[in-house]
Amino acid sequence: MKLYGKLTAIAALFALSACQHATKPETAQVQDSENDRCGASQYQSYTGKPLEALQDVRVSGPVRAIPYNSAVTMDFNLNRLNFLGDRDGKIIRVYCG
Repeated sequence: MKLYGKLTAIAALFALSACQHATKPETAQVQDSENDRCGASQYQSYTGKPLEALQDVRVSGPVRAIPYNSAVTMDFNLNRLNFLGDRDGKIIRVYCG
């Protein structure tokens, strides 16, 4: 095999290995205490509900409801609870940050 053929075979192996990915378990996400400082795991049940459902929620720290396509600051605060909305006004993600 010539050098060109060997390089092509090696490149093909690298390309195929890049296609592999790790599978995530389908169970609920388990967050460690460092990344769940704001208590987002307690509010995961709000996923799929409208953003208006947050009006009666009382949280003892900073909270941010983020409607679809709205401007927000990019500061990272692990103590702040974020509710991210989609185009239909439904909550699609609850996270700290």
